[in-house]
Amino acid sequence: MPLKDLTTVLYEVDDHVATITLNRPERLNSFTETMTLEIEAVWHEVRDDDDVRAVVLRAAGERAFCTGLDIQEGPWWNDQNQWNQEDPGVRLGPRKQFVWKPVITAVHGIAAGGAMYFLNESDIILCSEDATFFDPHANGGLVSALEPIGMLARNIPLGDVLRRAPLGNDERIAAETALRLGIVTEVVPREQLWPRAAELAAQIAARRPEAIQGTIRAIWESLDMTPSLAQR
Repeated sequence: MPLKDLTTVLYEVDDHVATITLNRPERLNSFTETMTLEIEAVWHEVRDDDDVRAVVLRAAGERAFCTGLDIQEGPWWNDQNQWNQEDPGVRLGPRKQFVWKPVITAVHGIAAGGAMYFLNESDIILCSEDATFFDPHANGGLVSALEPIGMLARNIPLGDVLRRAPLGNDERIAAETALRLGIVTEVVPREQLWPRAAELAAQIAARRPEAIQGTIRAIWESLDMTPSLAQR
């Protein structure tokens, strides 16, 4: 997909830093099939462009980073044979697209449900003081699986993951709690969120890209291995 044809995402590169902006604020940056395809194309561009050394992922609008699947469009994959269905969010995360360039994600407002497809595969997650995290799957009568599994892979405590998923919209995690649990690594005032993400990305982009990407890949690929196997 030519990046000039993007309709749901903004993409720019400046001084070795790619900035990806989810751009459906009127729908709280919920994702549609079009957005998943466009995000996939953007990740491929990030992966293949040697000029890009770090990435900032952020979202337009005042209210939300991402609220998961756009329920107005509905489950577009339901016409597939149930044994061949592809998870709707599999295209959204950088690791699934073999991107080993560091991704700094800046979260503001609501981060709900399928937003975790982005967060679970980010390297550094910042959030503003107004950020709130929750999983609405239970309210919609849907199974929540990949989101909590990804949280466990990031060492979010099991008890907190088990509490969050079945309580749905009633269990909302505020910014400081998200920091304590390890969902995010830094909380900043809203007006500092994008500048702080850009600052970290610039610091990373100034370093030798082969070393940084090799480090990121080693860390992520070791998660499925025992320590002794990963060190070989």
